[in-house]
Amino acid sequence: MNKSIRAICVLSMIFAGAAAQAETWPTRMIKATIPFGAGSAADVVPRLLFDRLALELGQPIVIENRAGAGGTLGSGLVAKADPDGYSILSNSNALTIAPAIFPNLAFDAARDLASVLMIGSTANVMIVPNARSWKTIQDFIADAKAKPGSISYGSVGIGSAVHISSEKFRLAAGFEATHIPYRGGGEVIADILGGRIDFYFCPLATALPLIRQGQVRALVVSTAKRAAELPDVPSPVDIGLKDADSAIWFGVLVPSKTPREIVDKLHAAGSKVLADPVTQEGLKKLAIEPMPMTPGEMDALLKREIAANMELIKAAGIKQ
Repeated sequence: MNKSIRAICVLSMIFAGAAAQAETWPTRMIKATIPFGAGSAADVVPRLLFDRLALELGQPIVIENRAGAGGTLGSGLVAKADPDGYSILSNSNALTIAPAIFPNLAFDAARDLASVLMIGSTANVMIVPNARSWKTIQDFIADAKAKPGSISYGSVGIGSAVHISSEKFRLAAGFEATHIPYRGGGEVIADILGGRIDFYFCPLATALPLIRQGQVRALVVSTAKRAAELPDVPSPVDIGLKDADSAIWFGVLVPSKTPREIVDKLHAAGSKVLADPVTQEGLKKLAIEPMPMTPGEMDALLKREIAANMELIKAAGIKQ
């Protein structure tokens, strides 16, 4: 047998083995990595999915939180994991921000990860202390422009989704503000309640109880459309701002060389779980809106957002 025939035989055996593996997947425990801390929205949302997805697949899904470096630590581990369907990742649009914040990443999100399932999206909502005089977002913008450099805002870290929401809105509205990064959302909210900072683009589910209890004032949501939970709070589009809107999405990904058959199975199982009324009710309580798309559409979204965030972060002068 010459070398060419031998190589063809070896490749045929490899492909046959991969096909058989994909056909029987899953046959054992699946590890899901969440690259953020326990209790965060980026942790709570996928857990709701994974608990029910394990039942649908008939195999346990063990969740591991590997927080650090803006979500890139855990994401990098999955990007370099065996592409056998037993290592999956849940991440948010933080994945599309990281390449601009961390230029020397050991992995390329668009190249080394493949999209599987979009869980859904939610808005951030700009909250301000009750002690401030602003009753509307127009009042706020006018005051911020009249007093350059007097406004401060908090985020859960440089390059976080809430940081990007703030900067995107600030640039579109044309005012200056001082960014104050915190270690966690609880610390930011404490300083909003105490009046020590001026605004915070807070995840909607976290902000709703504070707004409804009258502890803070909501001025604008980050998404292009108003949030159903806050019908009286305008969106950037409502006040005539272009390119100011942003949403937080949560999705599932796998190493890029994972067999397509496994990706399709995982997508189908996940889509079935998301369509279940029990799952839908759970996501609704977390203020998560459906965002259905195919894996290919999600891959395209990642590439678009990575390019857009590169431009935004350069324009805003954001550096780690």
